[in-house]
Amino acid sequence: MTGAVGLVRPDVSTADAARIALVCYGITASARELGSNQDRNFLLTAEDGAKSVLRIDNAVFGDAARDAQHAALDAYRDAGVRVPAVLPGLDGALTQRWNGFAVRRSEFVPGEPLVDAGYLAPVVLAEFGALAAASVNALAPLRHPGLDRPQMWDMRVAHEQTTALAPSIADAALRGRVLRAAAKADAALAPFAAGLPVQAIHGDLTDDNVMGSRGDDSRLHPHTVLDLGDLGLGWRVAELAVCASSMLHHEPERPLRVIETIAAFHRDAPLSVSEARAVWPLVVLRAALLVASGWRQLEIDGDNDYARERIAGEQAIFDAATLLPLVEMTEHVLVAVGIDGGGFDAADLAAEAELSPLASLLPDLTGRVAVIDPGVESAALDGGRWLREDAEEELIAEAIELGVAVAVMPYGAFRLTRAHVDDAEPGQTWATACELHFPPGPRARVAAPASGRVTQRGGTARLILDLDGPGGGHDWVLEIAGLDAEERRERPVGAGETVGWLAAAFEPRRLTVGIRRDDAPEQQADGAVLVAPDRVPAWSRLTADPAPVLGLPSFTQHDDAAAELGRRERIFAAAQERYYERPPQIERGWQHHLIDTTARTYVDMVNNVAGLGHAHPKVADAADRQLRTLATNSRFLFRDLAEYSERLLALMPEGSDLDTVLLVNSGSEAVDLAIRLAQAATGRRTVVALREAYHGWTMASDAVTTSAYDNPFALATRPDWVHIADVPNRFRGTYRGADVADAYLADLATDLDRLREEGREVAAFLCESILGNAGGVVLPDGYLAGAYAQIRAAGGVCIADEVQVGFGRMGSAFWGFELAEVVPDIITIAKPMGNGFPIGGVITSKRIADALSTQGQFFSSAGGSTLSCRVGIAVLDAMAEEGLQHNAAVIGARLAEGLRALADRHPLIGVVHGEGLYLGVELVRDRDTMEPAAAEAAAICERMRELGVIVLTTSERSNVLKIKPPLCLTAHSADHVVAMLDRVLTEGW
Repeated sequence: MTGAVGLVRPDVSTADAARIALVCYGITASARELGSNQDRNFLLTAEDGAKSVLRIDNAVFGDAARDAQHAALDAYRDAGVRVPAVLPGLDGALTQRWNGFAVRRSEFVPGEPLVDAGYLAPVVLAEFGALAAASVNALAPLRHPGLDRPQMWDMRVAHEQTTALAPSIADAALRGRVLRAAAKADAALAPFAAGLPVQAIHGDLTDDNVMGSRGDDSRLHPHTVLDLGDLGLGWRVAELAVCASSMLHHEPERPLRVIETIAAFHRDAPLSVSEARAVWPLVVLRAALLVASGWRQLEIDGDNDYARERIAGEQAIFDAATLLPLVEMTEHVLVAVGIDGGGFDAADLAAEAELSPLASLLPDLTGRVAVIDPGVESAALDGGRWLREDAEEELIAEAIELGVAVAVMPYGAFRLTRAHVDDAEPGQTWATACELHFPPGPRARVAAPASGRVTQRGGTARLILDLDGPGGGHDWVLEIAGLDAEERRERPVGAGETVGWLAAAFEPRRLTVGIRRDDAPEQQADGAVLVAPDRVPAWSRLTADPAPVLGLPSFTQHDDAAAELGRRERIFAAAQERYYERPPQIERGWQHHLIDTTARTYVDMVNNVAGLGHAHPKVADAADRQLRTLATNSRFLFRDLAEYSERLLALMPEGSDLDTVLLVNSGSEAVDLAIRLAQAATGRRTVVALREAYHGWTMASDAVTTSAYDNPFALATRPDWVHIADVPNRFRGTYRGADVADAYLADLATDLDRLREEGREVAAFLCESILGNAGGVVLPDGYLAGAYAQIRAAGGVCIADEVQVGFGRMGSAFWGFELAEVVPDIITIAKPMGNGFPIGGVITSKRIADALSTQGQFFSSAGGSTLSCRVGIAVLDAMAEEGLQHNAAVIGARLAEGLRALADRHPLIGVVHGEGLYLGVELVRDRDTMEPAAAEAAAICERMRELGVIVLTTSERSNVLKIKPPLCLTAHSADHVVAMLDRVLTEGW
């Protein structure tokens, strides 16, 4: 019903509900009240445990409305939309009577309510949109007299109802906000409201009226529509607006995420232009009405705990709906559904501009104009310069010092200089106007670049351009901020006429020039507005690049990650791995941060290849110098090959016979070569490798790769020269606990005896010193020493795969094997040796290395080249100078402590593995059974990326978050990663 009175719930107790169940339905049941604003709902539990839901309708609803709901349930079922059935009473009727109340009983729907689900992933937001579309499609043919009834939740009367109910809002400031927002939304809706399609709609298809369950991806997905109490005739698009508004409180600081819901609705129930323009005004009206009605409900029904609990969530919906300007949100909707914004092509005015840069604006300007590149790939921002607080001022000052007349910061560039690090939110990086920076100098005339009308506001001149065609139905405004304007307040002006002056000054000066749509928010008086990347789709339609008018080149950028992904998928093999459901386009890195093309930064927790950190200046300089000097291979005589090899050997344990280096291109090649060396040195073929290991992709290194994640058929398809031994994982292996080394060693001894009996004498034992593929699992105390002893006693050699875990990453030791106090016979190394440049190597004794000569000569084109050696030396120098091994120890301990503290609060964390800066957070659904939480791990990685942290899964169960960042990781970034993981585990994924 409409009106400002509100509805008081029927006076029915839980005892009454149990009595109704017995009298009307013949079941003995206990009753527990469920929430409702205007009706009464009870969960009935029968003696046999069967559950059902009892609903007592408010007296204002008649039988015709109930019959319409029953018809709607049939329509839903016919269309494949899941809904609970209404159960007949003892007399066979769907509607029963008790003490003057209408009563119905429905099936109980198992699952979880989504209203309290916390964070909703993009896929879930989209599923709500698809469900709303399915609803309107199912109900479109429905005709019933009970549908045409007045009610306060009909969005056609939302503004009227909000205005009537608003006096109940005791908070005067909030009341004012609600009324203003509702009036503005109603005004935006008015031009096309009369033409919006009307049909039967659910009217309250929200997260409170949809039941969900956990899918294979561990997320809570909507599946069943509940509560048709607000069914009636209404705008078709209102179904979407009501649904979308209920998504907002799940992450109210990010209202743009609900665009997923709107786009999904449009895919299944296409919106007309008028409907698309109506979406956000209706979202705001729904939010305003929720707040007003919530306060009114408490005013008349103060004991309604359900209504009281909903107050905060309803205000969060309103705050989110009004966080960004209404006009902006409408443009986002239009972009999402593919409706052209019309736009304004500033190039149409270029004919009026002079050929020389800025001549149309500053006709008396002499001197060079320089356009500064503040973007993600700008060479001027190398070496982390973009992180300086005054980076933009430095770039401008340098240009002016070179004698330019104007330094321009362009419109539409994603400014790396405005990026944030260690932040859950991206920075405001995209400029909606153009900044012109001038050196100190005399007064200069500023002219109108095109004809129009000037309105002056203090130091800002507004030039309204008289353009009908390109405006797409809108007027466009050219704003020039920072000038001394002419005295007259408003006047027509022709192109080239004076509109103001650039003041004479002894300090640098600035003008800001922007073109915006007349209904867009005005630019700030002191300069260009910058917006976050997710707001660019709307702002690129609300503003235009003034560069063509000013005779300047355009630098406008957009996020092309989706297009780049499509391009890759067209040309890449299916087997090539890719991270993330919606990967960002990464084009820059610095230290332990990755940066995408929108200048969004991420803490990089996985790139152990870049041990020093991304874009290390000394490594870059060394490579640059060497490329300018000489590029040849190890068969020539040059100094750096011996120097680099000696530097590597100096890192070997004192007293060892590890005195020979063979350089290759990658870790896979290093493992391949190590196997060849072992077989040549022993004259045997059999290699013992551990289960669940990854060693590479060449024929030989893949043969000893036994992880089912990397190859689902790994255990069944190994060649006959590979023997797979049990992996000594003390957390989830055959034997678990602290003192299990002897048990695993006994099994290894049995394996070796059986191999001997079969005539398969062992050539080598290959093992990572820390179980990297498992997520940094430290081997049981004594296992590696015992295994090495057994292998050597059997005549084999021991290979330590240090590709991932060596090179200072352990912190307390340079090599992983040093933690076990052993010395291998052969060591394989790679990834961090070149800090991104492809270098690999094998370190062994001369005795073993010389055995290779029986199989021919050894050579690697890039391994041991002049370039790889020079890069390798630069990496070793930087590691020592910057104390990165020490940093790995200190920050690794801090990070591990923080992660283990999370395990005390979040049972999903089973154990934190590792040492130094090679850690693994193993996620389990049950700490006793250690059931892997693989789906949860994948979803958590997706959410962490949204919050600015790159972390990925590992282990053959894919349930371990692998943490192996560049060794330069800082304490601040480590703490941020822990905080973000805590947030995800708390809010959901």
